Amino acid sequence: TDRLLQHLQAIDHYHTYTVLLMPDDTWQPTAKNFSVAPCPFAQFSFNLLDQIRFTQLLKRLKPDLVHFTMTQQPVLYFGKIVTTTHDLTMFNFVRAGQTTNAVFQLKKLGYRFLFWWSHKKSDYIIVPTQFVANDLAQFQPAVKDKIVVTYESSEPPLKQKSVKPRGVNVGSDFIMYVGSAFPHKNLETLLDAFDILHHNHPTLKLVLVGKKEYYYEELEQVASTHSSYENIIFTGYLPDEELKWLYEHCKAYVFASLSEGFGLPPLEAMAHDLPVISSNASCMPEVYGDAAYYFNPHQPKDIAAKVTDVLTDKKLREKLVKNGHERLKKYSWRTMAEETLTIYKSALDETTE
Repeated sequence: TDRLLQHLQAIDHYHTYTVLLMPDDTWQPTAKNFSVAPCPFAQFSFNLLDQIRFTQLLKRLKPDLVHFTMTQQPVLYFGKIVTTTHDLTMFNFVRAGQTTNAVFQLKKLGYRFLFWWSHKKSDYIIVPTQFVANDLAQFQPAVKDKIVVTYESSEPPLKQKSVKPRGVNVGSDFIMYVGSAFPHKNLETLLDAFDILHHNHPTLKLVLVGKKEYYYEELEQVASTHSSYENIIFTGYLPDEELKWLYEHCKAYVFASLSEGFGLPPLEAMAHDLPVISSNASCMPEVYGDAAYYFNPHQPKDIAAKVTDVLTDKKLREKLVKNGHERLKKYSWRTMAEETLTIYKSALDETTE
C-alpha cells in the first residue's frame, strides 16, 4: 500500500485522494491532490459499533470510489468498491494460537462471511498473482469476472552499511529464512530438513530472522527437541544494517512456505545476490520462475537434498543468482500503480487510454 501511494502520487494529478490512517500512522502525502484523515478502526474488527462508525465515516467523505487494501471492510457500506485480497491463507493454515477454540471458530465463521460479502459488494477485486485469482475463483465462482491480477514488486538492495549482528554467532557457513513463523510458513518441516542437513554438514547453521512472538516462541520450543538445535539460531527482529550483513554472508535463502499471495522475501534475497531454494507450492513457481531451485515442502528429505545441491554446486548457485537478477526486472511498483489506476478508472466508468 505504501508503494502504491508513492507511485500514484507521481502518476495521477487529476483525481483527489483521501488516505485513511490509524491514529498512530505518521504517513504524509507529497502531492497536493492527496490528503489524510483519521480512521481509528481495527482492520479485523467484528465490533458492531466499529462497523457502524466506519460506515458513517465513509458516507461523510462521500467518495466516488473506495479502495480497501485488505478484504476486511464495513459490511454496510455499498458505494463503488475496489478490494485487494492478498491470499486465502486464513482458511487453511491459521491456528487458534492463544485464543480458545470456541472463540477461534466463531471468528473464523465471521471472517468467512466478511470475506465472501466484501467480494460480493466489490466492483473489482485486485489479487497479486494468477494463483490467487484461480484460488479465489474456485472458492467464490460468482466473482471470477471481477478479479484482476496486479503483480507486486521487490525492494532494491538495502542501502545501509552492513553491520554484523550483535550476539549472533553465525560464522560464514549458514542458510537463512526471514519472516514470520505462522503455521503456513512450514518452519517445523524446515527444522526436520535441517536435522538431515546437519548430519551431513555439521558446521552448517540455520538462521531464522523474525520478531519473536507467539509462533516463534512455539517454534523455538519445537527446535529444542531437534538434534541440530545447537546450530539453529533465532535472531529475533534485526535492523536493516544487520539483516544486510546476513544477506552478504549467507550461502542460500530457503523458503519452505505452503501458501503465499506473492512471496516477497525471496525476491529481496535475490536482490542481495543470494541463491533461492523454494517450496514448489502455491504461487512460488509463478513468481520466481527459473530464479529458484524448488523442493516439495512436505518432504524434509527433498528439502535437504535441494539445499545440498545448491551448497555443493557452484555453477548452480551462479545460475540462480543470475536468473534472480533477470527475474526482478519483471516486477515494478510503478507498473502495479499504473495498473491499479486503470482499475480505478474502470470502476468509475472513465475512459482509459
